[in-house]
Amino acid sequence: MDCRFYIIWPVALTSILLSCSGGESDTSNEKYGEGKKLYNQQCAVCHQDNGKGIEGTYPPLANSDYMKADRKRAIEQVVNGSSGKMVVNGVAYDAIMPPQALSTQQAKDVLNYIFNSWGNSADEFTEEEVNSVIAE
Repeated sequence: MDCRFYIIWPVALTSILLSCSGGESDTSNEKYGEGKKLYNQQCAVCHQDNGKGIEGTYPPLANSDYMKADRKRAIEQVVNGSSGKMVVNGVAYDAIMPPQALSTQQAKDVLNYIFNSWGNSADEFTEEEVNSVIAE
């Protein structure tokens, strides 16, 4: 048997295992870096680093049926905050989320990070889309 097989095989196996690790993709980390930074600074305390929230207190953003159901509402809540009862993935929440002091660019960045992390996948938000909701 060729000795090169013994050298190449571990490298190939490592590459395969890394690509199947199930963590956030490099694309998400690189492409949404500014949004991730803002999320960690302003959102993670309640919604947690993994986007799973705290059941019964702070709703999850990871695979959130409530969040994915209405993009406009998601923009409004990120910018203006929210209060009142909501049901997310079958669990009721009634906490207050304060308004966030974000520019249009920052709101777009954090929304794109949230909507494309932790199993979420969505079309990217644009500045125009965010501005149109803010202007209402």
